Amino acid sequence: MTIDVWMQHPTRRFLADDMLASLRRWTGGAMPDQEIPIEATVSAMDSAGVDFGLLSAWRGPNGMDLVSNDEVAEWVRAHPSRFAGLATVDLDRPMEAVRELRRRIRDDGFVGLRVVPWLWNAPPTDRRYYPLFAECVELGVPFCTQVGHTGPLRPSETGRPIPYIDQVALDFPELVVVCGHVGYPWTEEMVAVARKHENVYIDTSAYTTKRLPDELIRFMKTRTGQGKVLFGTNYPMIMHDHALDGLDDVGLDGAARADYLHGNAARVFKLEIGSSCE
Repeated sequence: MTIDVWMQHPTRRFLADDMLASLRRWTGGAMPDQEIPIEATVSAMDSAGVDFGLLSAWRGPNGMDLVSNDEVAEWVRAHPSRFAGLATVDLDRPMEAVRELRRRIRDDGFVGLRVVPWLWNAPPTDRRYYPLFAECVELGVPFCTQVGHTGPLRPSETGRPIPYIDQVALDFPELVVVCGHVGYPWTEEMVAVARKHENVYIDTSAYTTKRLPDELIRFMKTRTGQGKVLFGTNYPMIMHDHALDGLDDVGLDGAARADYLHGNAARVFKLEIGSSCE
């Protein structure tokens, strides 16, 4: 089984936004003329043998709802054996954000919160995050975020593992934090923070297997690191089959490979996934 912990089903609003212009240039992607059906994403997963994915909602400042919680909930309801949702919230409205997170977890079965710091130009130590961290702990769900440089043309400072993730883990030791995009060019910092804090994890989204930094691969082969790294793609920016290509050459033993592809994700996000998919 394979679980993708960072993917988004792209709406036209998401694909057309100016912030993704640099990513479209890298991938050579053409803009679709119509909304893409969720079945296209299921088909992309099937072609690579990916059984389950966590779909992210995206909201930014000024009501920029690129992929709404309602849309994610609809897709999860349509394919409950293939997807679970990660909620988005409006950092500028703290109490509304807490209520929205609570509602999505309790009513719609979402399994975590994702906030992308560069979208808000606010690192995770910004005071607006802290009520959400407390609510994540109370609800028993992870906080998912981005670390490392930004592909979009936005400042990268908000993605530094040290001091930001390190400080959050010190302030909220019960909070489970899943850090996407491996932290490059600060991957060694990210590994150090994950090794230091029991509840800090790394996901490999936005990187193909062949581009994973050596220091992360070495960490995955240690006893601690085997339980700390989760597979992710950042689909549709990277397709699942492209992300997985070369995994046989990494040198993970059977147990480490299973933990990386699904065991860690199932444990961290408390997923109960059947043995068969649609």
